[in-house]
Amino acid sequence: MSPIFESSALKMYLIVTIDTEEDNWSHYSPTGHTVRNIERIPYLQDLFDERDIKPTYLITYPVATNEKSVCVLKKILDEGKCEIGSHCHPWNTPPFEEENTERNSMLCNLPADLQYRKMKTLHKGIIENLGIWPVSFRAGRWGFNQEVARNLNKLRYQVDTSITPFWDWTAEHGPDFSENYPVPYRFSCDNGTEESRHGTMVEVPVTIGFAQENFSICNRMLKSLSRNHVRKMKLIGIMYHLHLLNRIWLSPEFSTSKEMIKLARKMAKRNCQVLNMTFHSPSLIAGLGPFVKTEEDERQFLKHIKNFLVFAHDARIVSIKLSDTIRLI
Repeated sequence: MSPIFESSALKMYLIVTIDTEEDNWSHYSPTGHTVRNIERIPYLQDLFDERDIKPTYLITYPVATNEKSVCVLKKILDEGKCEIGSHCHPWNTPPFEEENTERNSMLCNLPADLQYRKMKTLHKGIIENLGIWPVSFRAGRWGFNQEVARNLNKLRYQVDTSITPFWDWTAEHGPDFSENYPVPYRFSCDNGTEESRHGTMVEVPVTIGFAQENFSICNRMLKSLSRNHVRKMKLIGIMYHLHLLNRIWLSPEFSTSKEMIKLARKMAKRNCQVLNMTFHSPSLIAGLGPFVKTEEDERQFLKHIKNFLVFAHDARIVSIKLSDTIRLI
């Protein structure tokens, strides 16, 4: 076990949240979706079972209403090995009343009532086909805002995991989470991006941080560099290679296992109790998404997951489901 975990009295928890969705990446259409990647879930689940990890599968409407996909996921659910939550892709969740644009692929950009009806459709589909009342939610493409928070409250959700700390999605028509930190908190339905001591719901951000010690300074540097659009990629790249500014996702899609382990150690030093690792189910098959393009990418992707799970097990980081955070926060 690492010295930092040996010397710390902090008990850390690992959540694994998987956007369990259709194969058709960036295909913003109501129809024509396939779910072939769900056939790989049992293999992934075997990796989790080896280390006693209980993942949370956040599923979209095409997955929740596909007979084969439901069969795969329900078996794992009935065995008590996972949690099932909601992951709303507005472009393929009825009703279809909005114009089919990239901007409208962000749930937060739709009218509040249409948001609610789409979220309710997905919610009902999970209840009818998997026999559970989902309490955990992630907005597709991270499209979360105050109206989404209010609609979650109406549908009696308890946990959201739509926030990506230190990340700004405004260039993709989405929200700006660049001032958010990777720390879970309670929130009210009136403001999902800020802590409320007496809030009835819990936000569990994706674990994103920096390899450097001071997250605040790193974030200010990153935002300052990003203001110059023409030069930002070159400057950020130079800082990255000089090991002066390295933003890390706890995700095998963005990071190696070595980087993820480094981030976990940084989070422990900061006395952060919860780690939230995330990725997309289409990454289980090469060529279905932008992160895993070749068979070698696929092997490396699974290797990074396995290596990090081995580290978490050896470091005695406890696996919990997403909804278990309700009792911690």
